[in-house]
Amino acid sequence: MKKYHIILASNSPRRRELLGGLGIPFDVKVLPDVSESYPDTLPVDDTAQYIAEEKAAAYRDFMQPDDLVITADTVVICAGQVLGKPADEADAARMLRLLSGRTHHVITGVCLSTVSSRRSFSVRTEVTFKPLTDEEIDYYVRTYRPLDKAGAYGIQEWIGYIGVTGLNGSYFNVMGLPVQRIYEELRAF
Repeated sequence: MKKYHIILASNSPRRRELLGGLGIPFDVKVLPDVSESYPDTLPVDDTAQYIAEEKAAAYRDFMQPDDLVITADTVVICAGQVLGKPADEADAARMLRLLSGRTHHVITGVCLSTVSSRRSFSVRTEVTFKPLTDEEIDYYVRTYRPLDKAGAYGIQEWIGYIGVTGLNGSYFNVMGLPVQRIYEELRAF
């Protein structure tokens, strides 16, 4: 990994914290207005990886020979629906009501890119919520304002403490970056 200048292409403080936990030096570089759209015909499980690859393509023209750019996108999938970031508080409450009392999947797609190669993958984690009351949902949305989070929740916040009853897979993936898998992929790069 020492031969690369690692760049995290994300504004997310959680992703910065998680990548920092690996103890490898990196810089953060974010391009404005990178699209997070995807074709309607794309299978829902492929959405996050597709968006991560599209984000990587946006950086291609700005990369130096020793740069290794990490792009990522996280989506929540419940009842066949992709839940990205909520548009507003009402949308956040709607998403949390959909997740209430159910098991859903969190998928983070990651793309590791250099000027000459690219590796992309996705990691899937199953999360189960207890039935949430309207009061719990309203309190969480008002207090934590989860408008920057896929599925309108952060597992590391209050709603995760009181609401998550089961987890199968990577906890850090649910936070937004599957750091164990990234570590393995960087070692293999």
